[in-house]
Amino acid sequence: MDAGVELERRQDNGATDSSDSFLDQYTVNDNNSFTTTDFGTPVDDRYSLTAGERGPTLLEDFVFRTKITRFDHERIPERAVHARGAAAHGYFESYADWSNITAASFLGQKGKRTPVFLRISTVAGSRGSVDTARDVHGFALRFYTDAGNYDIVGNNIPVFFLQDAIQFPDLIHAVKPRPDNEIPQAATAHDSAWDFFSQNPSSLHTLFWAMSGHGIPRSLRFLDGFGVHAFRFVNANGESKLVKFHFTSQQGVASLIWPEAQATGGQNADFHRSDLFNAIASGNFPAWEVGVQIMDESDSLKFGFDVLDPTKIVPVEYVPITPIGRFVLNQNPRNYFAETEQVMFCPGHVVRGIDFSEDPLLQGRLFSYVDTQLNRNLGSPNFEQIPINRPLVPVHNNNRDGAGQQMIPLNNAAYSNNSLNNGSPKLANQTQGEGFFTAPSRRIVNAQYVRDVSPTFLDHWSQPRLFYNSLQTAEKQQLINAARFELSNVQSRNVQQNVINQFNLVDHDLATRVASAIGLQAPAPDPRYYHNNVTAGVGAYRVPLPSIATLNVGILATMTSNVSMSQAQSLATFFSSKGANAFVVAETLASGVDKSYTNSDGTAFDGVIATDGTGNLFSTTKPSPLWPLGRPTQIMRDAFSYGKPIGVIGTGLEGLAQADIAASSGEALGVYVLPNSVKTGASTSAMRNFTTSFEQGLKQFKFLERFPLD
Repeated sequence: MDAGVELERRQDNGATDSSDSFLDQYTVNDNNSFTTTDFGTPVDDRYSLTAGERGPTLLEDFVFRTKITRFDHERIPERAVHARGAAAHGYFESYADWSNITAASFLGQKGKRTPVFLRISTVAGSRGSVDTARDVHGFALRFYTDAGNYDIVGNNIPVFFLQDAIQFPDLIHAVKPRPDNEIPQAATAHDSAWDFFSQNPSSLHTLFWAMSGHGIPRSLRFLDGFGVHAFRFVNANGESKLVKFHFTSQQGVASLIWPEAQATGGQNADFHRSDLFNAIASGNFPAWEVGVQIMDESDSLKFGFDVLDPTKIVPVEYVPITPIGRFVLNQNPRNYFAETEQVMFCPGHVVRGIDFSEDPLLQGRLFSYVDTQLNRNLGSPNFEQIPINRPLVPVHNNNRDGAGQQMIPLNNAAYSNNSLNNGSPKLANQTQGEGFFTAPSRRIVNAQYVRDVSPTFLDHWSQPRLFYNSLQTAEKQQLINAARFELSNVQSRNVQQNVINQFNLVDHDLATRVASAIGLQAPAPDPRYYHNNVTAGVGAYRVPLPSIATLNVGILATMTSNVSMSQAQSLATFFSSKGANAFVVAETLASGVDKSYTNSDGTAFDGVIATDGTGNLFSTTKPSPLWPLGRPTQIMRDAFSYGKPIGVIGTGLEGLAQADIAASSGEALGVYVLPNSVKTGASTSAMRNFTTSFEQGLKQFKFLERFPLD
């Protein structure tokens, strides 16, 4: 097994601090038990109580009434945004003692482990929407520290659409489905969304990221996360620094292309959720490195923009990322509703050593998240007592009662200050009780009340251009194609023109190319915000993946050829040894066959190989009734059109011919050909070279050179 697999297949050596074991006290084991009511009475709840065998159901049937009532109230309001998501438990491990810059306990010792829970979600769609919708993805991380819960509620994109939280209802009303027909679901390709984007240019930077590959990730494991806002680290002496959080995927970053994302959503609406769950279940624990950009308080306006503006990144060329630790996800939830659905993140969940900034979007979120959790918990403030939300440390305060109160407070003097309970619970602060404290450097000097945007926030176009400049040519084309698709679904010509006008402030060529596809003219160049600056690390196709572990390899075979089946098994053994998921596909399910052609599709695989002997599978003169017409050829054609590596051996070349793929495309375009039949399997040097080359193609993941350019 290669080093890449060792990195991916992480083992947990600290079960007590790196899993969901703290939830064990709340689990229910029904093994070898009898059915009871919620109040503990053993009952038979299979049939209702009736007056005679054919008579009416009796009102006194408390078993029926309680069972149905409980069922009728099972659902809670879904999240207004981020409704569809997946989550997992794990642990964070600090790289060092960072107490020189923060008093946060979980960062105070090298090697210290802290349990975490990560939820990744789409934003706009409902719980029933597809995973692969184009969207910003929420990246909400909870640290169950020994000083309380700390939540970083971020996204997979480092900026946001808005600068002021008061506009958030407007954004969501605009991107959600139309009120009259609830269409489209989980999509921004409609008039109100793009009307909002064109009238609120602060949204352009995030929009550009979402229209790129970052909006359609291959997997929840192959995306980065960001805290979005500026926060503060504060040490025990009260000295503070501004910081921005980065969570860098150790699996690499990989994205789908738009036709692939659409087809994948149709084939498997749960593509991302099942991918994360299955990877963890198989021992392939995903990990992210946690880093921060650290800035002096006096540097907030140093870089030509305001660090407090959540629509701006701080380029790494200005402030490098300092790695401070890593977290690993190593345990799936045991009950989706109890954990993933009921977890209630709040940006206001902070611990000593962390403080907020004056970012106006963050300031509004500090209120909004608590309020929305109250709504989801049916008005009760006791959502913090739900097991997944409870801190690992004891809770002591004077909060009382409320619906669903789980605790039994014994202190009759529920107020501060008191003498009847010897002043307890005592007040914790910077100097006593290891309490949270606000950074002493925070102050407002000679300020008047205003209802306006800070003048330091008014440049909405320079950073979208920075992002666009930094993309590869093929990635720019993908962004342009995404905008063409979305705007082609917009009915208002006025909205379309307004968007083109905004694009023109970013890049004239971009505006012209998008306008040409929707029958509009771009205005004359407006160079006020044009520049040639670039920054590193913003593309979705930056470097090859470090390993092929957990990637899916489809090996097309036929049961009519012993050579084909033998090769398929050899190939499966090789790629499995590298940590990949190898699927042998043949006519029917049997020993040595993982999938049949009837339930296989090009979206299911990250790369496809056709073995020797499969030539007849691609025949157009003798179609098989065992699969949809042309399915083997369609798998090859789709894999190629989605930019995936394609391999053929011997008569598998017929698959290329029928799929209109030139055998001469070569490895530079991700087409790997072994023209002679290799009957001795993986032992031959030719086969070894073939599989090694194909492995490199899988690491490249997408061959962007295949896609046409304007």
